[in-house]
Amino acid sequence: MGDQQLPFALLIAGPTASGKSALALALAERLRGVVINADSMQLYRELRILTARPTPEEEARAPHRLYGVRPAAEAASVAWWRGAALAEMEAAQAAGLLPILCGGTGLYFHALTVGLAEIPPVPAEARAEARRLLAELGPAALHARLAAEDPETAARLRPSDSQRIARAFEVWRGTGRGLAAWQREGRATGPAPWRFAALLLDPPRPALRAAIAARWEAMLAAGALEEVRALLALGLDPALPAMRAHGVPELAAHLAGRISLEEAGRRAVLAMGQYTKRQATWFRHHPLAAPTDTHTIHARFAGLEQFSESHWQQILRFIDGRR
Repeated sequence: MGDQQLPFALLIAGPTASGKSALALALAERLRGVVINADSMQLYRELRILTARPTPEEEARAPHRLYGVRPAAEAASVAWWRGAALAEMEAAQAAGLLPILCGGTGLYFHALTVGLAEIPPVPAEARAEARRLLAELGPAALHARLAAEDPETAARLRPSDSQRIARAFEVWRGTGRGLAAWQREGRATGPAPWRFAALLLDPPRPALRAAIAARWEAMLAAGALEEVRALLALGLDPALPAMRAHGVPELAAHLAGRISLEEAGRRAVLAMGQYTKRQATWFRHHPLAAPTDTHTIHARFAGLEQFSESHWQQILRFIDGRR
């Protein structure tokens, strides 16, 4: 099948608080689209507020898929998301709707447009050892141990990223080779059989910092503290992804009486700002689609309401030229 015969999907990416969800919704309304979540934290149903999931009112304006579909007690893998996203894309195509994948998780887009590495199954003993060492040593010490055995993979991971450190350690321990080596040498799945065009939002740093601070205050007003209290009541493993979502560790520390609410906010806003820098770096080095099909909107605004008509015409011309 030639490329022009492949079905078409739109990717909307960018850092946290860049306005991509609002853009995806507006485009879904204009172009008869379905918004499909490509954010690893917005998958978890217990975290609507802290992950800035679309509101019920927004979900009523256009179809939304893969939002709040996983319990916080279950870690979602990239492979699971890819399969679920492809199923939703095919359903949208069958209904005559445009799939619009929206999120800030670069690895999800990479899995869709490039493919997933083939990694052998890891023995249960290796997985158990990795979890035990994580609990005993903590993420930084386990990261140091990983760096001694698999420096290539360790260099890609933050010493605080407990889940990915444990995963990398279990792959090395269970297969005798590093995760980076497996990822470099082969793809179990190639690119999805779709044509992709990408819109990458790229607000200037000052606007993004202001948007993050405003979002935090809005989250608190909407009940973020109560959301974290309910999450903690589930007694989940602190290494689970949902327990490490931005704002959860900070508000958990406040609820435990260790820090003030103001300090929790300062730390959460700082962490989100640092994360947006890492997102921007990732998107600069990993094209979301073919390089000629990635269109950067250098947005000089914090939200969609500041899009001018010229922005809209620019975006719609870009999409129309690639469908």
